[in-house]
Amino acid sequence: MRKFRIKINGEVYEVEVEEIGGPPCMPGPVSVYVPPQAPEAAPPVPTPASMIVAAPNTVSFTLGDAGVVTSPMPGVINDIRVKAGDEVKPGDVLVILEAMKMENQIKADIAGTVKEIRVTKGQAVNSGDPLVVIN
Repeated sequence: MRKFRIKINGEVYEVEVEEIGGPPCMPGPVSVYVPPQAPEAAPPVPTPASMIVAAPNTVSFTLGDAGVVTSPMPGVINDIRVKAGDEVKPGDVLVILEAMKMENQIKADIAGTVKEIRVTKGQAVNSGDPLVVIN
């Protein structure tokens, strides 16, 4: 039995690996034991003005300057579902952002009129880049 420390998504785990077959130079299948961890404290509840509740395949985002919807992560703009002058309400899909081979719906957090679209289809964006301005 050998012990290893591995890091997954920033979390460090101590694992024990046991060789269960095969010669030493050609190890067979291994079993991995990840010890249980204490439950984490519940994350702080975001305020409605700063976050939306994300459903599967949607992304919560933070409004930067008043009415500016920013990208929550790096990715590529796959589709733009609104245009300048459109009326939107909270929950309306504004942009489809592809990140890590998944399509993420970026939704409006406030009601208003789309003042400006700051991205184009196919454009690469970074976390925090402005996508849409609503006023």
